Amino acid sequence: MSRLTDLLRAAKQLDPRLGEDLEAEIRPLQKRLPFGLNFERHAPEAVELAGHKVRKGSKVRVLPPRGSTESGDKRLWRVDAITGDTARVSLLDSSSDETGIVDLDDLILVAEFRDRIYPGLRPDGTVERGGDKPFHTVINGENFHVLEQLTFTHAGSVDAIYIDPPYNTGARDWKYNNDYVEDDDLYRHSKWLAFMERRLRLAKRLMKPDRSVLIATIDENEYPRLLLLLEQLFPEAKITSTCVAINPKGTPEHGFSRVDEYVIFVMIGDAEPERVFDPMLGPEPSLDSVRVRWRGLTRTGANGVRSKSPGAYFPIFVRLSDGGIQGSGEVPAPNDDGSAIQAPEGTVAVWPTPRPNGAHGRWSVVKETFDQLLEMGAVRTGRIRPEKNEFPLWYLTDPDLDKIRSGEIVVTGRDEHGAMVVEWSDAANRKSAPRTIWNRPAHSASEHGTGTLAKLLPKVSFDFCKSLYAVEDALRLFVSNIEDAVVLDFFAGSGTTAHAVARLNKQLGGRRQCISVTNNDVSAEEQVVLRSRGLRPGDSDWERYGICDLITKPRIRSAFTGLTPEGEEVSGDYKFTDTFPMAEGFQENAAFFTLTYESPWRVSTDRAFAAIAPMLWLRAGAVGRRIDSIPNGWDVADSYGIINDLDQSADFIAALERADGARIAYIVTDDEGRYQQIANEIPHLETVRLYEDYLRNCESVGDF
Repeated sequence: MSRLTDLLRAAKQLDPRLGEDLEAEIRPLQKRLPFGLNFERHAPEAVELAGHKVRKGSKVRVLPPRGSTESGDKRLWRVDAITGDTARVSLLDSSSDETGIVDLDDLILVAEFRDRIYPGLRPDGTVERGGDKPFHTVINGENFHVLEQLTFTHAGSVDAIYIDPPYNTGARDWKYNNDYVEDDDLYRHSKWLAFMERRLRLAKRLMKPDRSVLIATIDENEYPRLLLLLEQLFPEAKITSTCVAINPKGTPEHGFSRVDEYVIFVMIGDAEPERVFDPMLGPEPSLDSVRVRWRGLTRTGANGVRSKSPGAYFPIFVRLSDGGIQGSGEVPAPNDDGSAIQAPEGTVAVWPTPRPNGAHGRWSVVKETFDQLLEMGAVRTGRIRPEKNEFPLWYLTDPDLDKIRSGEIVVTGRDEHGAMVVEWSDAANRKSAPRTIWNRPAHSASEHGTGTLAKLLPKVSFDFCKSLYAVEDALRLFVSNIEDAVVLDFFAGSGTTAHAVARLNKQLGGRRQCISVTNNDVSAEEQVVLRSRGLRPGDSDWERYGICDLITKPRIRSAFTGLTPEGEEVSGDYKFTDTFPMAEGFQENAAFFTLTYESPWRVSTDRAFAAIAPMLWLRAGAVGRRIDSIPNGWDVADSYGIINDLDQSADFIAALERADGARIAYIVTDDEGRYQQIANEIPHLETVRLYEDYLRNCESVGDF
């Protein structure tokens, strides 16, 4: 084929039209040739659905006896009849007619990836601290099936995907068809590629075609194969990778000490990384070199005592409602500590921090200067914590104000309290393209991955966390200027990606939301212990040791609330880009769900609305109130409305018109004509016909 390419090039030089015609005829043949990565598309995977009800016609496996640590019967059976607590089953995909009678308790439901599924979601709780912000979501389920579900709610709408898939080290770190893949499996790499390809094909359907990015971390075990796979699946994308130092101590490998892993960036459409102040290679830039630094208003050092400047000892009144500065109080007499001064209603009087020896402290400026700075917008509060008497105050110094006058620093706006928003006038010139080798202490996985998780979940051990700041830095390159970005992680593990998105919202402002997907697998070591205790998948005492229930959900809850699962404040501070106490948490919302498997008959007859309802809310942006039932024929929430009694369409449409944030109208009907009639009356909204659109989507998602 390479020789043919040379001949085509020569033909074009002799006769351009003939060369183009020949190239057009040959191009389809080139696409059919298996260039690049070749591997076996192994039999579609199957997943055991612990806790789901077994019915007549169900596909099942027979579990080993309680107390056994054996893997059990891996064959698939069909339930032919159920009588009381037992089931009559027959062997599937076999030339024999083997049948048996089995206790229902010994059966577990199985779904093969070739099977058509009809997904739903069961709510498992929320964290609500973010006001009207969209909810981050955590979905406990097999990620292939959740990706199928997301094709209904998020097709073509995801801005960034960040995944940390299993590294296929042979250390029982992932399963194929419910069996751990060992390092002596001759098809280990082929199975991994088949596993990844199925999920990546679905993920591609979720990405915005005009601008989106897929970020995948991987180590040397599968890096070259994953890179080739991504090039085949995303031929139109720009693909590159970085090498990141994540383990400064190193891990022995063939006489070397490996300290790094890879981050692959698949950039779709116009996506490209932002230029950054810190390219992450070479000396770290100082804080002052990358942003205008506000100084703490409290004077420190030997001159930071009241006696050195009596006029710099006065109260500053901070509003408790929004943290803004109301003004300042009078300077008390030299022998007066000012305790008699009353703060205006709704404010608290903040005084300079006392010295360690108990002496009165002082501000860096006298009252008259402070009042002038406040009027200019050159004073602001930090993150106030009234319950801990923490009221940090910051100001712009005289040299900074001189630079504003000279134009070296520019005022780009005002914050919610009237304080100036400032940056260097040549800020763009201080930025550069991120390098392809990252070497930063912030990216150490042991310290800022496992170590961070240990603060959030002190009683849980988990050794495979990404550095929070490494994930944050990778995402910042692509979503810093997308305030409402949707980020997906379908190998969510410990929940680092959602945590990183919350930090970006805090640093940059905005309403970015993360969808985290993970199953509830129990580690191989823990399974042996639990089986020996007579437990099996689906038992509550088994499921609570699964990664989603034990790690992912509690980690995100602790990060957002600032409290450990035991109710204690999280210890320590965040570092690097944004420093503040971890106990402060984040002003974010989160909703937790478990994937369910519904009957298409129940869905089509409106008997499974409770399971479908969260998906409708997700498709509408996961904002505000969720409509979980419609007993009165219709309802309109913050971002969407649903109607199943079309005789009330006039009231429904009027309510939608009044809802400023409404994006979607769901219309439950079998009558195409009546659906179109209502849809035509609300042309400014997306309309979805239930349950026709949902069922059609489920039936169009094929096996890969």
